[in-house]
Amino acid sequence: MLFTSILSLLLLFVSTALTQSFDDPNAGPPAGVFAAGPKFSLAALQSEVSKASKVALEATYPINSGSNAAQVTIHSDWADFSEGGAFVWVADMDVDCDGLNFQCEGNQDGQAVTDFGALSAYAVPFIVIPNRFGVQYKGALPGNNVAAVICNGKMFYGIYGDTNGASPQAIGEASWLMARTCFPNDNLNGNRGHAETDVTYIVFTGNNAVLPGSALNEHYITDFATLRSMGDKLVHSLAKSLQLVSGSEKSDFTATTFSTAVATTTATGSPCSWEGHCADAPCSIDDDCVDGLACEAGKCTSS
Repeated sequence: MLFTSILSLLLLFVSTALTQSFDDPNAGPPAGVFAAGPKFSLAALQSEVSKASKVALEATYPINSGSNAAQVTIHSDWADFSEGGAFVWVADMDVDCDGLNFQCEGNQDGQAVTDFGALSAYAVPFIVIPNRFGVQYKGALPGNNVAAVICNGKMFYGIYGDTNGASPQAIGEASWLMARTCFPNDNLNGNRGHAETDVTYIVFTGNNAVLPGSALNEHYITDFATLRSMGDKLVHSLAKSLQLVSGSEKSDFTATTFSTAVATTTATGSPCSWEGHCADAPCSIDDDCVDGLACEAGKCTSS
């Protein structure tokens, strides 16, 4: 028991030390540790985003404080899905440095705290939502919910880590790390954002979508593997609810199927609905496996 406690403390110390080493404007965590799995078809998902039409409560906000700023609406078509429930919107991407790095380059109105702690904008990929929306849906969005961001042809995972309480409240913000990972060649900072409204934000609802306390503290994400695993699972669940994933009962995958893998099969010859999570894939729990497989001895298996 004592050994286990000491080991846990040691792992916590190492994780904290590693994350602190990323707390630098030019040396954040590499994109690969919070990038989506390579088999997700962004075109299929974005096609579904474009069809969203159900307007949530307290849902429309400007992208900036300008008098002619474009208005963005948050949609709730997917919010009540039993699997992969989420709110979605498409906006620009300004840089939020609130928290530990509130004095980042170009930041003129930063605060030393974020809504659920004092996150490091340099080290944590987080998104920001308008405060009114956060209050309206605080039951579905208790904080630190996993989010997926589609930007510049890629998808990254982060957390809902802060709100915008300015006047007017604006939409389309993400941490320094998320913004500069999305647009690495644009030298974004606290006063220079990505102006085009072509970034898709998906924030998952419910307590099951909240990154657990074992994977983060008030300043840092300490376990990016958990973030990425949860992100992949939630996006896959959303894809199933949107019928973008062919179930195991189907024999082929088309161009519109969410997974880009073709003819991937399980050990029994059935199609694999999520490559990398089928027969013989590495796993730690049953939820890491799909198509009725279970995790045994570190591998997904049907027996």
